[in-house]
Order: sequence, then structure tokens, then C-alpha cells
Amino acid sequence: MPNTKGKHIAVAGNIGSGKTTLTRLVAKHYKWKPQFEDADENPYLNDFYEDMQRWSFNLQVSFLHARLNRIQEIRDSNKTVIQDRTIYEDGFIFAPNLHAMGLMTTRDYENYISLFHALQHFVPPPDLLIYLRASVPTLVKQIQKRGRPYEESIRLDYLKRLNERYEAWIDSYENQKTGKLIIIDVDENNFSEKAEDLGKVFNVVERELFGGLF
Repeated sequence: MPNTKGKHIAVAGNIGSGKTTLTRLVAKHYKWKPQFEDADENPYLNDFYEDMQRWSFNLQVSFLHARLNRIQEIRDSNKTVIQDRTIYEDGFIFAPNLHAMGLMTTRDYENYISLFHALQHFVPPPDLLIYLRASVPTLVKQIQKRGRPYEESIRLDYLKRLNERYEAWIDSYENQKTGKLIIIDVDENNFSEKAEDLGKVFNVVERELFGGLF
């Protein structure tokens, strides 16, 4: 296996796209260190899904703080780390979406986004970004399958808006050549249940990250 010391692999995607599952499977296969989002531990998450407008700013700042701590852990590590969700998704997806939907005030949004952009300058892109693209029906199916009580109230229009912002962000990431990028179509690739599909993911990871030299 090539020397992977210090590499940072990140998995991005909408709620229910399979980020945690893929992170776990890839980490196990390559013996990389997984770093999970721990969304369930966010102290504002339950309140947010009950009253998005009241708790949106608190939630986003809490996630941003946690994400920065995890990035610092990655930078201090001498191991290859695969991360469940990226800091980009906080600033380019979730906060703008909440503001556009009227669920975060303009004052709170401007405060948050200025903080995000200031911090972004200190955060290098991952060595490889894996984006999980999934349609809303697929997202809903997978959200229902995992059965988290606080996700039962997620609205379809919320998922649709997030998907649109993910696509815009990924287009920008690719066009600006921010870093190496893999796009996995979750509607077509059932990596969580089919070994053949998971093998396809491994193949493209190896090709993009190491030139297929495993």
C-alpha cells in the first residue's frame, strides 16, 4: 500500500446519503482512521428540528465549532483520516439554506457567514473529497431506514433545497479545481448492501488518490 501518512479524505452529502456508512466501510477496508460527525451529540439538534427558526444559528455555530476541532485533530494526526462531513457543508449548504428559507435571520446569517469565511482561510481542502449524490426519494428511504426520532419531522422541501445547494457547491468545487473529487451516485450504487458496488467505490478511490497503484 502506498504511503498515506497524513492524508485527509472527506465524505460529503445530504442527510441520509450514506456518509457515515461509507466512512466506516472505507476506513475498515484501508485501515484508515474514521472520524464521525456525532450529530446525535449536538446539544441543539433536537430543539432545531422542533423549532428551526429559533435554534438555527445556535445549531450552525455548534457544528462549525465541532468541525474545526475535528480538522485540528486530523492535522495533528500522523495517520490517514476519513472524515464524515466537511466544514464546507456548514458554510455553503446548511447556513445559506436556512437563511433563504427564512429560518435564520439576516443578522444571524451575516454574523455566521463572516465567521465561516474568516476561518475557511486556515482550512486546507482534503486530499480527496467523496460526494454522495442522491435523489430526495433515496434520501427519504434511507432516513426512514435508520429511524432517528428527531429526523421524522424533516420536510421534503428542506431536503430538496439542500440537494440543490449541494449540486451548486460541487459544481464550484470542481470548476475551481479546489481539490480531487469523486462523485458517487447513490441511486445507482448501493454500496451499503452490495459488495460489487462497494468494490466500484474502492476502485475509483484508488485511481483518484493513488493512481490505481494498490
